[in-house]
Amino acid sequence: MNLYSFAKTVVYTALNPVYRFEVIGADKFPKEGGILLCANHIAALDPPVVGINAPRPVNFMAKEELFQIPILKSILPGVHAFPVKRGMSDRDALRRAIKLLKDGEVVGLFPEGTRSKDGELGKGFSGAGFFALRGEANVVPCAIIGPYKPFKRLKVVYGEMIDMQPFRDRKASAEEVTEVIMDHIKQLLDQHNTK
Repeated sequence: MNLYSFAKTVVYTALNPVYRFEVIGADKFPKEGGILLCANHIAALDPPVVGINAPRPVNFMAKEELFQIPILKSILPGVHAFPVKRGMSDRDALRRAIKLLKDGEVVGLFPEGTRSKDGELGKGFSGAGFFALRGEANVVPCAIIGPYKPFKRLKVVYGEMIDMQPFRDRKASAEEVTEVIMDHIKQLLDQHNTK
């Protein structure tokens, strides 16, 4: 068992009894090909929750500072995290994400860029559309429906894959593609939010 699989098992075993995950749509997740996995962002635990419930390994960008912490520096690469400098255009991180997508991997992204303070879906940054177009990948929208409260059910919904080829064919803008992605996430939230 590699570090990613081991960590996934450990984190799932720790979190599932607390948050009682209800996972929807994982059976429709594409089994191969580059996938940009785009989710709403409501809590600090979102990356591991999306990652442990996804059927394929997910690569996430993590802030560079985390890679300077001795124990994390050796663990993070093993769980498919790679560093990104915040507050600036980090060309190395951009290139890394695009290469992963072109190589048929899954890259996880939160298009809002930061956690929602009120739980409502915010505006997505154009980076999501940029990666989807330039990475020659398709997109899987994901909705995390909380709240994160102990022993309350937490839903993780993976939507139908969005085929990006028509957008590439007509040279759609990154902004337009991001809006499409956010609309799909909103539809999942509206459809599955039963509160």
